[in-house]
Amino acid sequence: MKKIILALLILLLLSFNLQAQAPFYAGKTIRVVVGYTPGGTNDLWARVITQHMGKYIPGNPIFIVQNMPGAGSLVAANHVYGVAKPDGLTLGLIAPALYFEQLTGRKEVQFDWSKFIWIGTPERGDEMLSMRSDAGYKSLDDIRKASEPPRCGATGQGTSGYYFPKLLGEAAGLKFNLVLGYPGASEVDLAIEKGEVQCRAGTISAFFGREPGRTWAKTGFVRIIVQGGSKRDERLPEVPTVYELMEQQRTPEAIKRLARVLLSPADIGRPIVGTAGIPADRVKLLREAFMKALSDPELLAEAKKRGWEASPVSGEQLQNIAKDVSAQPAQVIERLKALLGG
Repeated sequence: MKKIILALLILLLLSFNLQAQAPFYAGKTIRVVVGYTPGGTNDLWARVITQHMGKYIPGNPIFIVQNMPGAGSLVAANHVYGVAKPDGLTLGLIAPALYFEQLTGRKEVQFDWSKFIWIGTPERGDEMLSMRSDAGYKSLDDIRKASEPPRCGATGQGTSGYYFPKLLGEAAGLKFNLVLGYPGASEVDLAIEKGEVQCRAGTISAFFGREPGRTWAKTGFVRIIVQGGSKRDERLPEVPTVYELMEQQRTPEAIKRLARVLLSPADIGRPIVGTAGIPADRVKLLREAFMKALSDPELLAEAKKRGWEASPVSGEQLQNIAKDVSAQPAQVIERLKALLGG
C-alpha cells in the first residue's frame, strides 16, 4: 500500500510540474474588443493583426474580435479598463484621442489613460478633412464665411471626426456643424453618400486604405481640403496642412500649443491596449508578438493589397506617449475644455 501511495504522489508531482511548465496561453482565447462597428479601418486592422499574433505567442492562443461600438470607442475603453480581468486575455482597439475626455473631466470616463497596458499600433495616422465636391464650398474662405456651415459627421467627441474640425475652427477660423452619434466610420460614409452630412474628418491612411475612400478619390466625389501632418502627405501634395493655415492666419502661440496636443493622436494611431495590472511576463509576450506580427510577410502582403502602410509603434513607445499626453498644465486643459465642450 505504501508503494502505491508513493507512486500516486510521484504521478501527481509530475503532473503539477508539467502543468507549471505549460505556456500560460496554451489552450486560451484572447478577445480583442474593437470600439467600432464592423467594416471600418480600425475593425479591419484588428482582424488582420489577430490572424497572425497567435503564432508568435507560446501556446498559440486563439484570437477572436468582438465589436463594442459606442461614444467613439469610449464604451470599449471603459470595458477593457474596468470590467475585463487583468489576465492578458482581453485587449481593446480604441480611439487614440480618448485622453481628451479624461483631461476635460468627462464623467463617463472610467479609465486612466496612462495606466492602460499599451501593446502597439500598426500605423500612425495624420488627420484630414474631406468634403463632398458638390457641397457648394469651393474654397476654405467659403467655409470660413458660410452663413450655414457644412455638416460634418462623427462618432463621438474622442475621435478625429470631432476634434479635428474643432481645431480647424480655433486655429484657422473654419466653421463646421458637427453631427455626432454615428456608430462607426461606415455609417458616417453612408451619411455622406446620402447627403445627410457633407464632410467628415478621419485619417489619411484610412481614406486611401479602404472603400469608399479609394473610389471617392478616383471619381472626385469628395475633395480633401486640409490635412493635419507637420508636412504634406505625398498623396496630397496640393492640400495645405493645419500648420500652414495657422501661419497664414497668424494664429497665436497659445493656440499652436493646443494644436500640438490635439494632433498627438496621430502618433498613437490605432492603439491596442490591455487592462491595467496584466502580469509583466504576459505584457512582454503580447508586445513582442504584436511587433513580430507586423513584420510577418503574410500580414504585410495583406496590408499592401489593401493599400495600407504598416508603420508600427511599439507598446513601450506608446506607454511613454500616453504618460506625456496625460500630464498637461491647467491652462492647456482649460483651452481643451473650451474647445471641446460645445
